[in-house]
Formats: sequence, C-alpha cells, structure tokens
Amino acid sequence: MHPYLPLTEADRSEMLSAVGFESFEAMVSHIPAELRLKSLNLPSGVSELEVQMRVRELANRNVPLGPQSFLGAGVYQRFIPAAVDAIVGRADFYTAYTPYQPEVSQGTLQATYEYQSFICALTGMDVSNASLYDASTATPEAAFMAMRLTQRQEVLVARGVHPEYLAVLKTYARGPKPTIREVGDCGSMLQLEQVRAALSDKVACLVVQQPNFFGQVESLQAIADAVHAVGALLVVMVDPVSLGVLARPGDYGADIVVGDGQSIGNAPAFGGPHIGFLACRSQFFRQLPGRIVGITRDAAGERVYTLTLQTREQHIRREKATSNICTNQALNALAVTVYLSLAGDAGLSAIARLSAERAHDLAKRIEGIPGFGLAFDGPFLNEFVVRSPIPVDRLLANLREQSYLAGVPLGRWYPELSDCFMVAVTEMNTPEALDGLVFALRHAVSLTPA
Repeated sequence: MHPYLPLTEADRSEMLSAVGFESFEAMVSHIPAELRLKSLNLPSGVSELEVQMRVRELANRNVPLGPQSFLGAGVYQRFIPAAVDAIVGRADFYTAYTPYQPEVSQGTLQATYEYQSFICALTGMDVSNASLYDASTATPEAAFMAMRLTQRQEVLVARGVHPEYLAVLKTYARGPKPTIREVGDCGSMLQLEQVRAALSDKVACLVVQQPNFFGQVESLQAIADAVHAVGALLVVMVDPVSLGVLARPGDYGADIVVGDGQSIGNAPAFGGPHIGFLACRSQFFRQLPGRIVGITRDAAGERVYTLTLQTREQHIRREKATSNICTNQALNALAVTVYLSLAGDAGLSAIARLSAERAHDLAKRIEGIPGFGLAFDGPFLNEFVVRSPIPVDRLLANLREQSYLAGVPLGRWYPELSDCFMVAVTEMNTPEALDGLVFALRHAVSLTPA
C-alpha cells in the first residue's frame, strides 16, 4: 500500500484480514448505529493524501470556543494562563508516567504531593488522593467509600446532582446492588425536611452538589447536621472555582469532597481528558481510593516523596482493593497545580466574583426580554436556567447561526424542563458577548409569530 496511490480492493481486504474481520461493517458493529457517521463523502479508491486533505477540510468546520459560548453543565471555558501549558508541555512532565517503583520519579511525586496539598486547602479537607478520572467517576468512588466506612448499603442522592454523574453511580452499583434513592425536587434547592424524611440508620451517605446542577447555591450546614445525626456521611461535589467565594465544604460539615478539576487549568478539549479530585477527613483516609503521595525522610535524612498505603491498591491486592483505579490523571493534576499556584486565593476569588457579576447582569437582562424568564428562584452563582417561549432546539439553532452557543438544553435529562436551557457565564464571556447574546435573543423573539 502506497500513501500516494489509491487504495485497491485487495489492499482493503488485506488490512481487514490482518485485524481479523471480513468487512469494515463487522469491524465497527459494536458501535451503535446512531453514533456512526454514515460517510465522509469520499470517492472510492482515493489515496491517503486525498483522505487526509478531505478530513482536514471537515475538521476545519469546528469552531473554537470563544466569548460567545455560554455552555456549561460540568464543562467550562475558563482562562488558562500561558504558563500552565508551558510547564505541562515540558518533556519531563508530558512523557512521564509514575512507574511501579515510583520513588525513582521524585519530580512527578513532588508535583502530585503539591496537587494534593492544594486540593486539601481548597476543600477544607485533611487528605486528598492523587486524582481520579473525572467528577463522574469520583462521585461513585466517594459513595462506595462511604459504604465501606459505615458498613451500610443505601445511598441518598440529591436531585440537584448532575444527571450524568448519577448515571455513572448507577452503573457502578449494578454489581454490588446497593440501594440508591433520589431526594428532593427537580430544579429546587434541597430542603432539610426532605432530607430528614429520607434518612435512616441504613443510609451510608447523602451526595449533594454545590452549586447544584441547575446552578443554585445550596444551604448545607443544617443538612450536614441531620446526616451526621443518623451516623451517615455527607459527600459534597463542588465546582472548584466557586470556592473562591463560597465556604469550603469542610467548614460546614462535609466528610468527603469530590469535584472536577477541568475548570482550573484544563481546557474543555471536546470533553476530556478531565481530572476528578477526592478528599476526606483524616479518620477516613485508609478507605480513600487511588494513589496517595506522602512525604518522608530517606536513610540520609533527606526529604523524599513516596506512594503510601499501596496495599489498598488494585495492582497489589486486587480482591481487597479500595477501588479498581490504580493510576491518576498526573498531567491534568499538574495543570491544576500550576493554575492554582498562579491564581492564589485572591485570583480565584476575583475569577469567581467576576463570573458571578456577569451572570447576574445577564440573567436580569434576559428576564427583561418578552416571554423569557428564570426557571427557578433560588440564589445562583454563575450558572442559571432560562425558560424559553420558543422551542429550545429551534432557539439554540437560531442562535448558533448567529455564532452564539447560548446554553445547554435540559430536556435531554428532564422532560419536564424541555422548554428550558442552562446558561453558564465565566470570565471569558466579555461584556460585548453578553450584549450580543441579549440582542440575539430579542431578534429570535421578533422572528417568532405571535
């Protein structure tokens, strides 16, 4: 096969045979039909050169996110200082992987130790692991950790938790089959009375999100007290940027804290890779899943870093491991570490405040557009739900034609919110972009028949 010559049928058959398939259709049969691209519109028998040119032409249709993107729902566009990519792009970090004799990689271990220290300071917890895949997997890891700690088999999940995180939790639960029950109402803040009614001595933990999936800021101190009163644990999922202005979960009684570090140093990047963080109180750390980097002294008295409590891990004691994960998102964790080093307390607070100010300004202006309004009354930070008088899919398509990614439709998860979409505002959304979105929404209304 020559890269500059057309692919022949004999070449095609030889390639398929080498990988053990009789046809291309058989090779991709495990992919659901609705997810497969029907065609690249390539003529038959073209060369590799021509295929690459066509694919690049298609790829160039992708439009990078910019100030006119108001997408959120767990993946956020935030400013990443140039120093972050400069450091994580160094070959000694970019190509490194912590080996199973990890102490030979002191630089990588030190970077991970610093990451753990930042997560503890950010969340108000005592111990952090070296990171997990993302928030969706950190959530069930925390729930299963709580079940091990309490020896109970029931998990309560607030209705305001991201629906995809709940779906991953249910997937994890298909084997051991713990009881998973949802608490609260769709779109409403979690109420203390609802929690008390659901709690019992069978409950291992309550999982809540702060701010919740709909962007609302929950009131959790009294809820934490109620959870602890029955011997259960409180698992709080947080947006790390929100901690620039909101209380740390450890300050209002959280026992385990999880979240996604994508928004603090990692680009959206088509949805991944992300980084999940998980931290807990010191009395629970032996059940903490994944890797933990510790600090000690070597025989010469010099400070060194090491992986600690490895006997909990899947690669050593598979049948008694705290989790099936025996790695961590080291490069993404490094990006988080560099980002937080640069931002500091003042920087993170400024970013959160700016996002909140612009979000509230935009929400007020959207409410002034005939037919539009906020779907919920609760306090919010930088994300809010809009109820639309125009079918949401049609509205968002119209706004896309005007170069605005106005938000995430909620009907895909909540049929009762099919007329709603969620808007996220960050420091990347300029005042001019806010003006433009309001103008575009007014224009969409003017095009809608009375």
